[in-house]
Amino acid sequence: MRIRPVGIDELPLLQDIERAAGLCFRGIGMPEIAEDEPLPVGELARHRRNGLAWVAVDPADVPVAYLIAEPVDGNLHVEQVSVHPDHARRAVGRRLLSHLAEHAAADGIPALTLTTFADVPWNAPYYARCGFHLLDDRLLGPGLREIRRQEALHGLDRWPRACMRRDL
Repeated sequence: MRIRPVGIDELPLLQDIERAAGLCFRGIGMPEIAEDEPLPVGELARHRRNGLAWVAVDPADVPVAYLIAEPVDGNLHVEQVSVHPDHARRAVGRRLLSHLAEHAAADGIPALTLTTFADVPWNAPYYARCGFHLLDDRLLGPGLREIRRQEALHGLDRWPRACMRRDL
């Protein structure tokens, strides 16, 4: 599966991928997450302009997964990674994360970070298998603390959350 920068005309497709990927949360008692709207096209476009938005595409060059990131506390923070359920369990997300790690390492960035649900199998346990480790909340930089504060305001702290880091 090829990974490439996202095209401007593909931004609405990213929203569709995120909506489809989010539906699995309904089955584990998290319907609010399943129904949560994806990032607006303008926000996705900002990541694209900053050179931190990639898609994994099928043989017809149609996006089936995406990753967006942003600089936070001197690292690259995974803002969102979503894989359409029709392409799940094929290491597509892992490939996107590896692509971001290669991009970051080439720029001398020391680590990737992310925030995620601690107890959802395809969240924190999955990221641990991808080389991320849990961060103690006392060690969070100001940027990660602000992200966690915004997540709490959005209601995500209703379920256990975790910050994770992958050293490069």
